Amino acid sequence: MSATATRAPRKGGSRIGALFVSPYVLFILVVFAVPLVYTVWISFHRFYFTAPGTDIDAPWVGLSNYRDVFTDPVVGQAFLNIVIFLVINVPLTVGLALVLASALNAKIRGRAFFRAAFYLPYVTASVALVAVWQFLFGSDGFVNHLLGSHAPDPSWLVNSHLAMPMIAVFVTWKQLGFFVMLYLAALQNVGKELYEASAMDGAGPVRQFFSVTVPGVRPATTLVVIYAIITGANLFSEPYLLTGGGGPDHASTSPVLLMYQKGIEQGHPDFAAALGVVLIAFVAVVSIVSRKLSERGN
Repeated sequence: MSATATRAPRKGGSRIGALFVSPYVLFILVVFAVPLVYTVWISFHRFYFTAPGTDIDAPWVGLSNYRDVFTDPVVGQAFLNIVIFLVINVPLTVGLALVLASALNAKIRGRAFFRAAFYLPYVTASVALVAVWQFLFGSDGFVNHLLGSHAPDPSWLVNSHLAMPMIAVFVTWKQLGFFVMLYLAALQNVGKELYEASAMDGAGPVRQFFSVTVPGVRPATTLVVIYAIITGANLFSEPYLLTGGGGPDHASTSPVLLMYQKGIEQGHPDFAAALGVVLIAFVAVVSIVSRKLSERGN
């Protein structure tokens, strides 16, 4: 009798849960799954964009588009650029966000103001922030005037060695507020008694940070790393706006920017689709490896 009574709510609860989840599942199918399947289909065909109502054959070409992707030197450069970006952006994001979140979690004067100030760039339009960045780091920018003869030549955003690192720093600054908020939420679950116990053992603020704070927010760190990898791999507007479309000499071209250039500007959506599938595989592999490393650390 009691077993039957306990099963019935579970069945009803699962139905109610499925009802609440169904809009999101539908959203995922319409916005992500269907376009992904269509992208994979395009990547195996010779495909062209046409006017509405126009019917043009899309012959099967097998792995031809993928062969073009893997033999294109610009594609290799784009993925190398993303690796450079991630090597700079992810550690900076994790380190700065955790340190700032720890500082903002303490009782300091003006804490609400600083929280809003760090979050403001994240919700500000990229175009406005790019204008500020170009004012600072353009060829005739404020930073070059301060450095004088010590300024890099070519300048920051037109230098093949500095363009992508500068974009990585820009994205870190722009998105930092979001990750600070994630860490602030995670810090609420770190017990104050742990800090009190470590203080009784003679641990100072730095020791407490590495012995209590860092292990306490490790699940959040895994989330931050994976999210930073995914957003970094989808880099588009920053190189498009900051370096005039991936310059100089493709030194700041990203795979997503290259997809736009090949698919929209040059009219090769089949190449762009194959590149998109390769990018998805790349992000999946890097994210899985990062998660495994994080879990091993746990």
